[in-house]
Amino acid sequence: MSAAPQRLEADWLRDGAVAVLLGLLDRDGEEARVVGGAVRNTLLAEPVGDVDIATTATPDVVIARVEAAGFKAVPTGIEHGTVTVVAQGRPHEVTTLREDVETDGRRAKVAFGRDWRRDAERRDFTMNALSVSRDGTIHDYVGGLVDLHLRRVRFIGEPATRIAEDYLRILRFFRFHAAYGHGAPDPAGLAACIAARQHLDRLSRERVRMEMFKLLVAAHAVPVLVVMSEAGLLLSVLAGVPLLASLRAMTEIEAVLGLGPDPVRRLGALALFIVEDADRLRDRLRLANVEHERLHAMADGWWRISAANAEQDGHAALYRLGRERFTDRVLLAWTRSPAGVADTDWHEFARLPERWAAPDFPLKAADFVQRGVAKGPALGTALRAAEEVWIAADFPTDAADISAIADAAARRVLAD
Repeated sequence: MSAAPQRLEADWLRDGAVAVLLGLLDRDGEEARVVGGAVRNTLLAEPVGDVDIATTATPDVVIARVEAAGFKAVPTGIEHGTVTVVAQGRPHEVTTLREDVETDGRRAKVAFGRDWRRDAERRDFTMNALSVSRDGTIHDYVGGLVDLHLRRVRFIGEPATRIAEDYLRILRFFRFHAAYGHGAPDPAGLAACIAARQHLDRLSRERVRMEMFKLLVAAHAVPVLVVMSEAGLLLSVLAGVPLLASLRAMTEIEAVLGLGPDPVRRLGALALFIVEDADRLRDRLRLANVEHERLHAMADGWWRISAANAEQDGHAALYRLGRERFTDRVLLAWTRSPAGVADTDWHEFARLPERWAAPDFPLKAADFVQRGVAKGPALGTALRAAEEVWIAADFPTDAADISAIADAAARRVLAD
């Protein structure tokens, strides 16, 4: 293989808002570079998301320069030197070079600096410490280019020291390896993560949730989670036994069905067995209400789902659950089925929402009032009873059938 590249070619570096911002900040005695993920992902030919900029200019200078150019500056993390600049409709984080002054493993106090090497050395992994000047020159102070070539996620300096600065780096080590690494994790980094695993309980649950969700959808999530489980880390994060075979099957099923990786669905495959598990995960990871509700619905009776009588049973489930929750529950049941990922019956069952749309219940309260049912609890009872019969009959649409269902429900209520 040819020598590691020393210059970066990227459209986002030459054109658009990034080029304009670098032009504003990389002059008059100050220097600015693009740092971190955009450099890493461009070199790996991976999609580039946000493009972050580091600069020797202090936040007040950054704000003055960009506002003079007509851009909006938002002091989103001013105490840590970060200003979000909205340029050409997109936000860009601009951060002054920093040095850690003090840290307790959760947050750091920083001082602004002008030393690019020291700024790089305070970062977490070598592949994240690369920076590039606006002329495309790549700056590598810690061996990041070699590690990128090897697809090796390696802590900068002493792993235990980096981890002690922020214990979230334990989870980031595994998440970055799942996204960008090849082969086994770096042994020194893995050993340091295991040694510090008891400190995971010191982290905010929101930060743990964020890292776990990113890890779950990474390209090599399953083998990395296997390593975490063997190292005793996953049990600590989930507070429950991980179901790794179910997760592996879920990733394979998503691929077979052409579905994108879904962190909530994958979390369910990994950690759900009964509905109480959804509550545990909500508390453990501080899940959003909608995430907890999805997991609760996913766990509720998944073991009763079978592809043997998929069409009619599936209609009822799809009507009650809606498309997303139906898919969640069916896929969870499929991951625990002995039939395997290639089973055509399960495949057809999971595809049901593509060929059948649940209809609206055709009866209204007025239909029962016309039949003599008084408004109040009896009216609700009649509606619910008629709906259950309509579902059990597989959603008939014939007017005579629907009228007969209403007549029967009204008679039962009036007879009580």
